[in-house]
Amino acid sequence: MATKLEPQPGAETGTYTLEGTILEACSCNVLCPCWVGEDPDGGTCNGMIAWHVDRGQIAGVDVSGRTVFGVAHIPGNVFAGGARLALYVDDGASGEQVEVLGDCFSGKLGGPLEELIGTLIGESGELLGVFQAPISYDLVEVEGTVRVGDSVRATMAPFRSHDGAVTTLRDSAFSTIPGAPAWVGKASEIHVDLPEHGFRWDLEGTNAIQGEFRFQA
Repeated sequence: MATKLEPQPGAETGTYTLEGTILEACSCNVLCPCWVGEDPDGGTCNGMIAWHVDRGQIAGVDVSGRTVFGVAHIPGNVFAGGARLALYVDDGASGEQVEVLGDCFSGKLGGPLEELIGTLIGESGELLGVFQAPISYDLVEVEGTVRVGDSVRATMAPFRSHDGAVTTLRDSAFSTIPGAPAWVGKASEIHVDLPEHGFRWDLEGTNAIQGEFRFQA
């Protein structure tokens, strides 16, 4: 399904500006306790997140229109680290785009993404690699769907108040989109079948988050 990308010699420091949207879902109940710094429901968390870059550049390389997908097992409290994380870049990306996106979203280029990945993995976790695969990312108004080849699919929508407004989370202890509001929702389906990483789960009615991001370093 996916092609593993061999590590490239990337810069340890660099600049990037990325703007876009995310779709996130996991095995926790609503709302995922990780977002407020509590232990995950059931003690562990199996999660996935897709970042779609509407506009952006990394080290001068235009990455607009590209999607990065992450899937992870978090063994306990998110601030304790220890996550096993695999990253995927959509198969429409060029070799240069894949290289800079892999460097950026693995935390090598500093900034908020270094803080995010560093928190997830910590000293005992593992980045399983950066891979390239077909990724479908669809966000229509407030409902989203993510697919990675035939191995991953997730469908989600936000909760609404009695007057139809979507429910918003603005501040949290741990955020995959620091400084931005997020829309709390529910995933009607999460299917992950990546046995090469030990990731296999099928879930219904669990936590989901939508949001907008602006990352800069």
